[in-house]
Amino acid sequence: MRQKEAIKVKKRNFFRLHSEICKTLANPKRQEILDNLRQKDKTVNQLVKKTGISQANLSQHLAILRTNGIVSTHRKGINVYYSISNPKIIKAFDLISEVLEEALASQSKTIKAAINRKT
Repeated sequence: MRQKEAIKVKKRNFFRLHSEICKTLANPKRQEILDNLRQKDKTVNQLVKKTGISQANLSQHLAILRTNGIVSTHRKGINVYYSISNPKIIKAFDLISEVLEEALASQSKTIKAAINRKT
């Protein structure tokens, strides 16, 4: 019985951590930031130019992403560059995008079928 309780506690802790990562990624601005970092590391100024997000707001989002281990930083001279900390983050991002695309295609088919159906 104690072993089962210990397993439940470990699973709950895992689910809590998993949820935190998902919550971190469940923000459209953070998704845009990640999409801009997928190919190349960028500075805050570069990200401001690419996204149009204010520097203050962008810095807040980057801090959240960094705290949760999604992005990391490295310094080159006076510039601090942000990068994706684990390439699997982009794989997960792309997989969710594929799921969304498939769901929207299915919904589109349902709508077209309903519109074209004669009553």
